[in-house]
Amino acid sequence: MKKNLKNRGFTLIEILVVIGIIAILAAIVLVAINPAKRFADANDAQRQSNLNQIANAIGQDIVDNKGISSCAAIPVAPAAAKDIGTVAGGANLAACLGSYLTPIPFDPTTGDATTTNYKVQKLTTGQIQLSATLSDASIYTVTR
Repeated sequence: MKKNLKNRGFTLIEILVVIGIIAILAAIVLVAINPAKRFADANDAQRQSNLNQIANAIGQDIVDNKGISSCAAIPVAPAAAKDIGTVAGGANLAACLGSYLTPIPFDPTTGDATTTNYKVQKLTTGQIQLSATLSDASIYTVTR
């Protein structure tokens, strides 16, 4: 008796075609998601949140001190804005904002406690202006 044996399974070509299709779909999804842009957007959102936290702490300091900030380290315009941090020549806000904000937030990618990579300045109008450089090199400012 002769038995008819049929080979069951996939050929090498079929497997390679399926792997190729999966690779193409994975590349399309990866390009559509763009993880680098997502990380940059998340870091920018963190920078904006940090500046708002610092601005709120300065505002609370001004309210508690009857309209005058106790932060003597903040330069008054037209002097250049100072980096916030304990670096030499920087505006050490930890001394005057310690009871409102501990620790002072810093840039999520390049900052640390010494140099937050955020700038502060008191405008001639009496308002405090904080600024940060975003991932696309634009400047985000908060004025209170």
